[in-house]
Amino acid sequence: QVQLVESGGGLVQTGGSLTLFCTPSERTVSTFAMAWFRQTPGKEREFVAAIMSNSGTRYYVDSVKGRFIISRDNVKNRLYLQMRRLKPEDTAVYYCAATEDTSTESRYDDGTVYDYWGQGTQVTVSS
Repeated sequence: QVQLVESGGGLVQTGGSLTLFCTPSERTVSTFAMAWFRQTPGKEREFVAAIMSNSGTRYYVDSVKGRFIISRDNVKNRLYLQMRRLKPEDTAVYYCAATEDTSTESRYDDGTVYDYWGQGTQVTVSS
């Protein structure tokens, strides 16, 4: 069973930056289509960004376009989410997700296609 280990969350002021990290316990990040989701209490889990395994194509939810960048480092075997110009509405628990199923690209924003999930890391943006 692949485990995803996340880190990098924390408290930051509005307009600040944070980078989240995710490392799989097995295989390399390029093996998986990987994504970041976020969730706040009382709300449904929301897709944030994804990067596909073969093509490296990246997808973003509209609310983070131009502010967040998803990337991976195959040498360090890490997935990143670089977050800039953070807003209070970005406050959430952020989850890393992964799947080896390359047929799911058209559903990159659907959490049910991802087989592996991290434990979550809290991001809090103060106003």
